Amino acid sequence: MTATTRNLRLGLLEGDGIGPEIVPAAVEVVDAAVDAAGAAPFEWVRLPLGRSAIDTHGSPIPSSTLGALAGTDAWLLGPHDSAAYPEPYKSQLNPSGTIRKHFGLFANIRPAKAFDGAKAIVPGTDLVIVRENTQGFYADRNTYAGTGEFMPDANTAIAMGIVTRDAVEKIARTAFELAQARRRKLTIVHKANVLRLTTGLFRDVCRDIGREFPDVEIDDFHIDAMTVHLVRRADKFDVIVTENMFGDILSDLAGEIAGSLGIAPSINASLDRAMAQASHGSAPDIAGRDIANPIAMILSAGMLLQWLGARHNDAALIKAAELIETGVNSTVGNGTVTPDMGGTASTSAFGSAVAKTINGS
Repeated sequence: MTATTRNLRLGLLEGDGIGPEIVPAAVEVVDAAVDAAGAAPFEWVRLPLGRSAIDTHGSPIPSSTLGALAGTDAWLLGPHDSAAYPEPYKSQLNPSGTIRKHFGLFANIRPAKAFDGAKAIVPGTDLVIVRENTQGFYADRNTYAGTGEFMPDANTAIAMGIVTRDAVEKIARTAFELAQARRRKLTIVHKANVLRLTTGLFRDVCRDIGREFPDVEIDDFHIDAMTVHLVRRADKFDVIVTENMFGDILSDLAGEIAGSLGIAPSINASLDRAMAQASHGSAPDIAGRDIANPIAMILSAGMLLQWLGARHNDAALIKAAELIETGVNSTVGNGTVTPDMGGTASTSAFGSAVAKTINGS
């Protein structure tokens, strides 16, 4: 691998609630890791998004922001609080969903890994949930136009669940490639005993793609059984692939099993675009107090560096991603944690502690 010859441009969208606190902490850590790894420094492109963008641009996700993101290599997205937006914005597709749909970010990759020194429900958990991000039973994502959800009369509500072979092939291949690089074990989650055509197609296409990866062990479980298996033995799973709604539920559960949703990172990616986004929400009740846990955002940024390193064949970026993970692990192991994990560190202090660990000071 050779280092990237140009400065990569990364979009920066702080969002709502605790976003303006956890995103800067992640930026501090990323800059430290990139410098320590000898990679070219990033050019950060700050862009409006969320409640403040409604006031300044008349939209929580301005068209100018989408246009600017198209000119970046990847971006960091802070949490948003769309439930608190005034109408009509509250009822519209939220900023994260708009970005995912606009750029075709079909893969939501969510690791759940227990930390040494942190309390996990199942110690030793180290798994990744690969969630198909564009179809399934989420009405705001599964149609070209409209929402996929409608009411034929005042007392009847209908939502369409859509599964296509093309979409499943893409997410399955992503999951198998990830499993091949990890412990070579993949679990398909579905509900084919009831949703025989839709999730049955999902299961069967995943198994078809699995024939391209004969070195990966495959099993499958129904979604209801899988929740029990995670609670009892999450440490036995490696890569889990599933459809949109099931993946959303399982990844939150897995995050808590590993210790806290506050430590659960994720990226949303296509073949040529990626977005780092913590799995948790905007936590408006603690916003502005500098006590939010930035681990999920920091680790999400680390995942983004890993993705960029692979895409650009850049060993320095991959090294920077490794430095971020080890820096967070060391900081937590040394007892520097935020109040939600039983410590006293502030958001900014935790970010600075990770950056100093990476720098060796």
